[in-house]
Amino acid sequence: MFTFLLIVQTLVAIALCTVILLQRSEGGGLGVGGSSAGFMTARGAADFLSRATSWLGGAFIILCIALAAIAGTRNNGQQVDAAIANAPLPQAPAAPVQQAPATPAAPADNGAVPLAQ
Repeated sequence: MFTFLLIVQTLVAIALCTVILLQRSEGGGLGVGGSSAGFMTARGAADFLSRATSWLGGAFIILCIALAAIAGTRNNGQQVDAAIANAPLPQAPAAPVQQAPATPAAPADNGAVPLAQ
């Protein structure tokens, strides 16, 4: 069921992207202009694309909620392979010990006035 809903959600997402990209930013859907006697007028295309966007957006949100609910209730078991659980951890090679550098001598007082803090 989860895989089926995931495939349906992918198809809805592709359709939603397509419908959104077909819309014009000025509101004339499909970029259709011309006579009002045709099958799909500019206003009719815009109305269709607006309704399709809202329906596909709603379906996408519902599918997201359904997939989250199914994934939350799914119990795959928390089993650990015994061979892996009892295997010793790999040890990192020991790093050589570094000697701390000698501290330099204190600078001579050149008559500088320390800043107030």
